[in-house]
Amino acid sequence: MSSTMSEAVGEAFARRDRAGRALAADVELIVGACRDMAARFRRGGKLIVFGDGGGSDAAHVAVEFMHPVIVGKPALPAIALSQDWLGGDQGQAEIFAHHIRHWAGSDDMAMGISRDSSSASVRRGLETARGLGLCTIALTGGDEPRDRPADHVLVARSDDPAVIKEVHVTIYHLLWELVHVFIEGEAHR
Repeated sequence: MSSTMSEAVGEAFARRDRAGRALAADVELIVGACRDMAARFRRGGKLIVFGDGGGSDAAHVAVEFMHPVIVGKPALPAIALSQDWLGGDQGQAEIFAHHIRHWAGSDDMAMGISRDSSSASVRRGLETARGLGLCTIALTGGDEPRDRPADHVLVARSDDPAVIKEVHVTIYHLLWELVHVFIEGEAHR
């Protein structure tokens, strides 16, 4: 292998290693989100997932919770919001907020997914959800947002869109697995 090729291979692994180590350092943030989510599921809440450019990720998260791949794990109520917009005077930035206002209950959770924290539609959806008393979770990339767009902000610390997506997949798989740990832990008390 040429030195240029070796450098490219090494950098591909290094980008993922940096992001993975940063994620591992966020264990308490992830555990906190899982505890809050488990409490909401126990009260009968549902998970409402949406994303700007992350529609397939939102659908993936909802499917993970609704159709567990591990035998014996219960399905947990989750729905992915569509990015379809019929227009109106509110504008595209209101798409998820509109859905949240009409679909959400106070025991529910809202998860917004974005490659960075600048998506107006995801921010408005999370802001609306918070205003209605939902537990809010933001999956974002890049640097930590200056403000707190959600109760739980989980950041894929990378500028590479592919690495951000990979870390987000790991995060929501951890959320699913650990929510079940907390639900089962309460059942055995």
